[in-house]
Formats: sequence, structure tokens, C-alpha cells
Amino acid sequence: MATHFIQVKQLRRLFFLTLSLFLVGCISSQPFPQGVNVGQPIPQPTVRAPKVGQEWVYQVRNVFNQEVVDTVTERVVSVGAEVRISRSGVKTGSLPDEIQSPWGYLVQDPHWSTSQKFQPIIPAWPPQIQLGFNQFYKTSYQVPGYPDSSYYWGLGMTAVAWEQIQVPAGKFLALRYHNEAPYFQSNDLFRVQNIRAEDVWFAPEIGRWVIRRSSGQYITLGVSWFNPYWEDFYQWELVSWK
Repeated sequence: MATHFIQVKQLRRLFFLTLSLFLVGCISSQPFPQGVNVGQPIPQPTVRAPKVGQEWVYQVRNVFNQEVVDTVTERVVSVGAEVRISRSGVKTGSLPDEIQSPWGYLVQDPHWSTSQKFQPIIPAWPPQIQLGFNQFYKTSYQVPGYPDSSYYWGLGMTAVAWEQIQVPAGKFLALRYHNEAPYFQSNDLFRVQNIRAEDVWFAPEIGRWVIRRSSGQYITLGVSWFNPYWEDFYQWELVSWK
């Protein structure tokens, strides 16, 4: 029985890997951010500590058609037992807060369409800011305001490269890492399987990412992975910071 379980798990992993490659092939015509590989910096950069008033402004684009869908400002409003980052969009108005505790670990992540409160917490970026980092985290999340239900979340985080990357806010040294969330459980019970993935360029100098490119797919009963539903496919780019 144990051998059968391992084989099934391996087949599922192979299926999702093949699916990911298939989906990437379908959208290969979309521009992917191009940085200059610089190798592991020595000494290793340190991440800027949070302070009240720090701010990051991002332009958010639809990757499929390059339409600007919003400009979002994120600002540190409290530092202490937890770091709280308030968020607002020019078009969408007030957005859910991000909460880290300690700095670098997510308690509440508002990045996806439904905010997630994690227990236990998970890293916001690789805890080891260096190439070779590769870890899979298993946790659960609740949707804020609905404490009676929790859902499985698994996140694979892999450091890919150190790059010099140009964005509207300037040129930054960034660690590019890849996040992948296969098999996670959606709070939407009509979804029977879900995957999400993103590529993130994290700049220790500013304590935040300068590019974040995120997408997700899911299926419902009777729908094949060869024709999944798409979540929003957005790319966030830093336009200013302080």
C-alpha cells in the first residue's frame, strides 16, 4: 500500500510538472523580465529592516495584453510585534493589509484574490538570501473574517539567480526566486484542483520585491487540465520607493 501511494504521488507530481511546462508554452509569447545574471554577491546582502513610513508603489499590468490595471501603494504603518503594511490602489481603493511577524514571515498575505492568514507562518522571501535555497512549506490558511474554516496550502520556494534588473524605479540587485503552490485547497469549494506559480525579483536594498509575476489555474468538476480556468495573470513593477 505504501509503495502504491508513493507511485501515485510521483505520478501526480509528474503530471503537474508536465502541465506547468504546457501552460508556459501556451504563453511563451508574453515578455518575461530579463535581468543580467551576476552570480552570488559577496558579502551576502542584508535585507533592509522595516520602519514606519517606508513605501513602495507598483504598476500592475495584465500579462496577456499589457494593460495597466492599477497602481498600488504599499506603506509600513506599524512596526513591533508585527509589521503591518497598508495597501491601496488608484482604481480599486483600499486593499487588505499585509502582516508579517517577524519581518520576512507572512501572517496575512493579501497578494492573491482572496487574502490568506497562515498558521503556521511561512516565509515572504527565501530565509537564506542565496543561491541553492530550495524548500517546500506545508501550512494551512484561513480567509480573514471566516475563522471557522481552514484550507491546505503548500508552497515550494526556490532561489534561481542573482540579477541586475531594470524597472521604472531604477536598477536593482535582486534575488530571483520561483514560488509554486500545487495541490492547494481553495476556499471556493467548486474548485476541485488548483495550482499557482510566480516569479519574484526581491531586492534586499529596499526590503521588498521590484517585480512579481503571478498566475494561477484551476479546474472544476467536468473540466480538464487541458482547458483550465485562469486566475488573473499580473505583473507588478516598482515605480517608486522610499
